[in-house]
Amino acid sequence: MIGSLLLAGTGFVSAMGLAPAGQTMPPMAAPKAEAQAASACTPEHAAMGHCQMPDTKAPASPPTNDPDCPPEHAKMGHCTPKDAAPAEDAVGTDLAPGTGPAPAPVAANYADRVWGREAMQPTRDDLRRHHGGGTFSKVTIDLAELTIAKGHEGYRFETDAWFGGDINRLALKAEGEGTFGEAIEGVDFKALYSRAIGPYFNLQGGLRQEIGHGPDRTHAVIGIEGLAPYWFEVDAYLSLSTQGELRASASAEYDQRLTQRLILQPKIEFELSAQDIPALGIGGGFSSAEAGLRLRYEIAREFAPYVGIVHERKFGRTASFARASGEDTHATSLVLGVRAWF
Repeated sequence: MIGSLLLAGTGFVSAMGLAPAGQTMPPMAAPKAEAQAASACTPEHAAMGHCQMPDTKAPASPPTNDPDCPPEHAKMGHCTPKDAAPAEDAVGTDLAPGTGPAPAPVAANYADRVWGREAMQPTRDDLRRHHGGGTFSKVTIDLAELTIAKGHEGYRFETDAWFGGDINRLALKAEGEGTFGEAIEGVDFKALYSRAIGPYFNLQGGLRQEIGHGPDRTHAVIGIEGLAPYWFEVDAYLSLSTQGELRASASAEYDQRLTQRLILQPKIEFELSAQDIPALGIGGGFSSAEAGLRLRYEIAREFAPYVGIVHERKFGRTASFARASGEDTHATSLVLGVRAWF
């Protein structure tokens, strides 16, 4: 009986993995223990801090030799080692933080795999035309006004139009003035190629034609126009006539929105000449300037009548030419007009 019990106990101990008396039980294998711990630590328990999930992250990146970005800082995302290049197929948040070069954009060519590139090209061109690759146009009548000054009434206009895309455009500009009952005093046309050189400025170049005041002049012209900081609309042009006359002009204006429809617009313009041009009544140096203040009401965004006051003055030898011909060297006018665009 006792022998039977001893044999049964020995079999039980062996079955339970316990060593018989007098023998050392072999240690349990570590991977098995870790696997049991991992199976006992569910993500819910790990989130509550009851246990810790085994590290399932990708193996660490190989050590780098960048002294400015040690591996522990790189692992925390504080820097990017100089000799650590992102994977070629890394996109979006897979990219390592830092100031490294951006990867090439992913080509949207999934449909090409089914229909072929040539079949999809017309659709791709049409999509580009409707999302930034199209051509547009705009005509702006910036000034169309009646000028009322002491002793005479006149008119003045400034208009421009452009046609093209976001980068390359054809720009046409025209401005002129005159007195009612008399021949038009002068008209200035510009035909310009305009190219965007930044988000807010265009570089322009082309031809300028003056007619009406004195002998006609044809110029080669180059200039820049755009939106300066604090929302000032500015432009400046340098022109060289076929007679070798070098002249420059510049202007700036600002729309101060008093209400959603009522806008106060100060504007200043001035002209310079590199030499005397007696035939046109222009003297060398700072020749003339004009300052205006116009208040417009936008009945619609595209149409706004306005009222304002404009003061213009001639300087230096230009003023001397004006006095010699019996003209005033300065004048202040009340202006009434409309501004429109379409």
